[in-house]
Formats: sequence, C-alpha cells, structure tokens
Amino acid sequence: MFIRDSARAAPKGVVRPRAIWRQIEEPRPMLEARYDFQVGVPDPRLFPMETWRRLVARELRVSAAGYGEPSGYAPLREAISRHIGISRSVHAGPGDVLITNGAQQALDLVGRVLIEPGACVAVEEPGYPPARQLFRSLGARVAGVPVDAEGLVVEAIPGSARIVYVTPSHQFPLGTPMSLARRAALLAWAERRNAVVIEDDYDSEFRFGERPLEPLQSLDRAGRVVYVGSFSKTLLPMLRLGFLVAPASLGPALRAAKRLSDWHGELPTQAALARFIDEGLLARHIRKATREYAARHALITDALAGDDRLRLVPSTAGLHLCARLAPGVSVRPVPGVAVERLEAYCGEKPPQPGLVLGYGAITQQAIPGGLRLLRSGMSAAPEPARPLP
Repeated sequence: MFIRDSARAAPKGVVRPRAIWRQIEEPRPMLEARYDFQVGVPDPRLFPMETWRRLVARELRVSAAGYGEPSGYAPLREAISRHIGISRSVHAGPGDVLITNGAQQALDLVGRVLIEPGACVAVEEPGYPPARQLFRSLGARVAGVPVDAEGLVVEAIPGSARIVYVTPSHQFPLGTPMSLARRAALLAWAERRNAVVIEDDYDSEFRFGERPLEPLQSLDRAGRVVYVGSFSKTLLPMLRLGFLVAPASLGPALRAAKRLSDWHGELPTQAALARFIDEGLLARHIRKATREYAARHALITDALAGDDRLRLVPSTAGLHLCARLAPGVSVRPVPGVAVERLEAYCGEKPPQPGLVLGYGAITQQAIPGGLRLLRSGMSAAPEPARPLP
C-alpha cells in the first residue's frame, strides 16, 4: 500500500518552546568548499582509522550488554587520568574523571548542577558561542568579559558572577594563552567571590612552541576549577568523546546529572579509546598530527604576515588562528572558500571585525591557492583623511 509522505509527518502542533529557544538558531550544516578554512575540524586523513576499526570490533565482541556506570568505563577513566597527568599536569585520579559525549555535554552537566535561574555566568568576549547559548538556555544571565593579550580581563568580571567560563590554554577564538599572572588573579578572584571556574582545554594537545603554562586546575588549591577536555579535536568529532574533572564536592551531583541525562555513553567506544591510549596510539597520533598542523600554521602565518590589511593574533597551538582586519578593510564572500568571521564569535556590540582561519580540513598544498582567493575578496584600506587646506 502506498503511503504519502504527508501522512507520515507529525502534526504541526500548537505548543511552543520557551522564549529562549526561539532566540537560538538551529544548527546549520557544514559548508563544502574547495578551500576549507572552517574552524574546529581535524583532518580525518591523519586519523588511524583501520587501527580504530580493529579496536572497536574487538570491544563489540567482548563488551557486556548491560547498563554501565554514569561516570563511564573505568579503564578509560584510568587511562585519561594518566594521560592528562603526564601531558597537561592535571591533578586527577580515575574517580575524579567523568566521561561525557563531547565537551558540550560536560558544560551542560556542570551548568545543570551549578546554575540557578537568573544567575550570572561570565564568558570570554569574543568567545565560544555554543557555551554562551547553553548557559542562557539553562536560565543564566550571560555577561561577556573582554580578552586582551594576557587573556580574560579579571577586573572586568561582573561582581555578581559566580561562574566563569574560560579557554586559558588557547583562547577561543583569538588563540592567545592566558598569562600566569592573569591565571593567578582569576583564581584569587574566584576565591574571594566564592565562584567556580570552568576551564575548557579544548585543543591544547597541538602545540608548536614551548611547553604550555600549567592549566588552572593544577594551580587551583581551593577546589574551584572544573576542567573540561575533549577528544573531538585530537581524534574525530563523530566519536563524541569528552570528559570533565571536577572537585570531589561536585562529583555526586555530576554523576547523578549524567545518569538523568543519558545514563552513560557508548561503552564499546569508550573501551576502544582506553586501549588506544594504553597502547601508546593516542600519543603517536598526536605527535604525527602536531607536525602536520604546525606546517599548515606556519604556511598561513608566513603568507599573511606581510599583508597590512590583516593583523595576525600571535598563536602557537591548536587548529586555527585569528587575524583582525585593519580599520576600513572589508571582506566579501568568495566562491570556493569557506572561512569564518570573528564577528560570529562576539556576543557584545559592536562586534570585532576579523577572520578566524581553521587549518584542520585543508591540506598544505591547498593553502596558498585558498589564501590567494580569500585575499581577492578583501578591500584595500582607505587612505587616511587629509586635513582641509
């Protein structure tokens, strides 16, 4: 019997979401372009897919079929605690680690546990839009705090804020690291204000220069930092694997929130990642990917360094870099080039003009041609106005 598509559709309905959800746009599909400078996209060609398939297939054969612990697969929590202890100096045992479906769920769980309706949450400006939108959806008043060459300007945090969300190792999207003095000031501020700091360490594995400063979590002596990490950038976004490390005082509530949210993540995938880490495959992959991303970073930096229409923000890590536009310069869309504007990461007015260039999805060979096309869409800076005679 033939059934029309309209007969399968759900009724249009008369119910409406809360007002906040009418202000948050639906996600847009990723653009496809010959020259792809989109942000936050690692190169799938660098990932050892055949090795990963072997690990997952093995775990599918041996994994138990029952429910798991909300905290996640115990051997993976053990492996993560060792990995971040060695690579990032994070102080955490297996019991302090909670596995999440990416960093976004980690932020959601922390928000559910900590945010009271109407509470003030401070975020970086410019900053990560999904975090800003998530906190607003949970009933928070979100306040943008300016970022300068040393990171978040602590003196500008509203006195009413009790949660501060930061990306200190590689500020998103500008790319600058937070200075040690500014880190100490932020922790001191949190202690005075009885506040919590959410530290998002989203792509700190890829570093092209000196060893990074220690994360806020390792400097925290009072237990006010929640450390959030993700494997979406180091591995593949489709795997949806992240984690958080929280002070012990928040552990029971976060585990309960995880159980109420989705109980637990995919156990075979978590078990495969535990083996991937324990067999040294993650460290090997990070070394290989870092060499490649460092070369792409250098190509873009060298190509744009002499263009007075752009002012590169210094950066030595991650999967993207930022360039501010000189006064009077504009950029029009160029067919075949996918690039993101700094304005899209600004929550306050006026937005800051600039470009954010990702290099995870574009090869070294394609970078020069993509940059030439991109620059063809940039206007020249106007000459300074001359005084009347």
